[in-house]
Amino acid sequence: MKFESERLRIEGHVEEDAQATLLITADTVVVSHGMVREKPNNKEEAREFIKGYSGGHAAVIGSVVVSNLTTGIRKGAWEKAEVYFHEIPDEIIDSVIEEGSTLHVAGGLTLEHPLTSPFVEAVVGSTDTVWGLSKALTEKLIKDNLVAVK
Repeated sequence: MKFESERLRIEGHVEEDAQATLLITADTVVVSHGMVREKPNNKEEAREFIKGYSGGHAAVIGSVVVSNLTTGIRKGAWEKAEVYFHEIPDEIIDSVIEEGSTLHVAGGLTLEHPLTSPFVEAVVGSTDTVWGLSKALTEKLIKDNLVAVK
């Protein structure tokens, strides 16, 4: 993936930096009740995860690594956000699980799902982190990576 300096607004940019090939990798996990919650293995585990969030909260940890394949420079960091939930009724949990999307996301639940979003009380931190990729953190790491070349 190639980025132009104008889009990133990097001061002191030199032309050869525009030819850098960057690889961006990211991953997200959810931590609830002291346990790491990745993608649920089955519907029962998804139900356990979501019931655990009901009336409580979960922390979302997102990590990003930007590797410059041209120079070999790698920059990485992580960011945390917390999501607080109202009580989620069992029938809502059942409906979300039957739909099937819970098995494809870290922690088994998406912030923006129309059935569960009304039960999100608050998000402390970046919503982008909860969604799986912090835009601000990614942009910072791209800039840091390209500036490190100088």
